[in-house]
Amino acid sequence: KKQKKNPLIAQHNWPDRHMMAQRAYQLLVLGAGSGGMAAASRAASYGARTAIVESSAVGGTCMNLGCVPKKIMWNAAQAAGFLHSSASGYAFDIPKWSFNWPTFVERRDAYIKRLSTNKEGAFEREGVDLIRGHASFVTPNCVLVNDQKYHADNVLITTGGHPVVPEIPGASLGITSDGFFDLKEQPRRVAIVGAGYIAVELAGVLRELGSEVDLFIRKDHVLRSFDPVIYETVDDEMVKMGIQVHRQSNVAQIQRASDQSLTLTMRDHQEHKGYDCLLWAIGRNPNTSKIGLEDIGVRLTSRGHIQVDEYQNTSVPNVFALGDVCGRVELTPVAVSAGRKLADRLFGPAELKHSKQDYENVPSVIFSHPPAASVGLSEPDAVARFGRSNVSIYETKFINMFHALSEHKTRTAMKLVCVGAEERVIGVHMVGIGVDEMLQGFSVAVKMGATKRQFDDVVAIHPTASEELVTLKPAQRRAAL
Repeated sequence: KKQKKNPLIAQHNWPDRHMMAQRAYQLLVLGAGSGGMAAASRAASYGARTAIVESSAVGGTCMNLGCVPKKIMWNAAQAAGFLHSSASGYAFDIPKWSFNWPTFVERRDAYIKRLSTNKEGAFEREGVDLIRGHASFVTPNCVLVNDQKYHADNVLITTGGHPVVPEIPGASLGITSDGFFDLKEQPRRVAIVGAGYIAVELAGVLRELGSEVDLFIRKDHVLRSFDPVIYETVDDEMVKMGIQVHRQSNVAQIQRASDQSLTLTMRDHQEHKGYDCLLWAIGRNPNTSKIGLEDIGVRLTSRGHIQVDEYQNTSVPNVFALGDVCGRVELTPVAVSAGRKLADRLFGPAELKHSKQDYENVPSVIFSHPPAASVGLSEPDAVARFGRSNVSIYETKFINMFHALSEHKTRTAMKLVCVGAEERVIGVHMVGIGVDEMLQGFSVAVKMGATKRQFDDVVAIHPTASEELVTLKPAQRRAAL
């Protein structure tokens, strides 16, 4: 009996099963990172014949060399930090403890391997073909992998990015964030170069676990793209925890001494000696070379990112791109959401035919010590967009109740950025214990256009730190700077 066509699935004039031997798909995804996997899974759920190509570990940077192993490291560092700061204050009599880096790494890596294996199993259950190897374009609708051609109606590029290493003498003596997760022994003294979230997060992890850490930054503050309440508070807390921050520092050369330690020479000829590990965290570049983009006419930016429109279309019809290769809001959940929305548009029901990712008001967290969280416009960005006279600020700083009996206390800082007479909340910025878990709900409020009055109308949960955001008083209001 002839089956009826599913009206929810996009219909294509595809060849019969004899053509399947030529590997024909409705969607072919290059790169099994978070965005690519999300797009492939969603497309397959609509019945689209889907395949995904990956030359390395399934899960991409986030699962294998980024978010997931980093968060596990951060969890360990948090535990160490609480033992240092609060155990004795809360009357726990804990004998001298130590951290076993090799054992921890073995357990962390086993967890990551299980996740990757589970993802491969999910592909099989969902009907997504996993193709192992490196892909390069032959035509816009054909890629070559291991001398085998694969054809598709639509090709999605989600090849991600890689850490940058500067072109200076001795740079290869250092490692990147990729190499950090390969460390089998804990470094005793570490130099980290960079001021972004990767540098800040890894510096905090290493310091809390007992390493000596020097952080070299080109300007005066870390996390300069975030609101001042974040970069000032995080900066202060890093110094308090013992991280040596070298400001206005530009590394010119790296040398290995006779004792195998590393020496960093600055452009002003200052030398910093005695490191057993150097970590570069100065940014990431897109993986857009060696996949044949120039052969099919895909346009790139001056930095090598793929140019796309609001629907993830590249300059070539039926070739799409999303995630880090596009260079816009390079966060895993953004790539996941963009991938699902693209699959919805290509293969979903009629009401989803205009689905696209909204890149405004994207929440993000820096897993520093304590963590920082942000959604919406910073104070300077709000002033630039709406004018100083239209922006009002509510802010507070306090010590979290967790530290009631702690010997060493971290600060919590919170800020609401509001605009207009109705004081619509257009930015929420926080640093402190637990803010990483608070932000998701407040992001919904910002996305919905909530006002300060609506925040005030919410009954506070007491005693919590999050209640401070719904109890900010008129006395805590000030004009924008």
